[in-house]
Amino acid sequence: MRVAIIGDTHMPRGTRRLPNACVECLREADLIIHTGDLTGPAVLEQLRGYAEVAAVHGNADEPAVRAILPALLELELNGARVAVIHDSGRREDRLGRLRRKFPGADAVIFGHSHLPLHEADDSGFQIFNPGSPTERRRAPHRSMGILDVDAGALTFASLVVE
Repeated sequence: MRVAIIGDTHMPRGTRRLPNACVECLREADLIIHTGDLTGPAVLEQLRGYAEVAAVHGNADEPAVRAILPALLELELNGARVAVIHDSGRREDRLGRLRRKFPGADAVIFGHSHLPLHEADDSGFQIFNPGSPTERRRAPHRSMGILDVDAGALTFASLVVE
């Protein structure tokens, strides 16, 4: 199973759009996970035109988006348990804190900071932030993530989508 992961798209805003490389990955995915801050409901509809979507709302989402998306999700993906939340909180002890918050999860996917991140602990528990394909802020590049799930094994990768 191939999952495309994006977050913090903050659309529509001006002429902002998803980069072509991002759209290509979205079209090839079995599932799209959005980590929140889509901003407007049109973004959700756009994503649903590419593949099935699982998404959470973020702090910058319009009321219409917040009304239809949950604050957190727990998904079963091909034998793996994955949690999705927008804001993971402060950097200090993030890995341990998310492990405690989602004790049944094999991984937690989050957004909010716009900074790509992938960490794992000794037990194999992983956390992943795809960054943003539209607004890099302090990150070196605009980015997204890919997750391959094979019989419960999770393999995350970050992709630059300039």
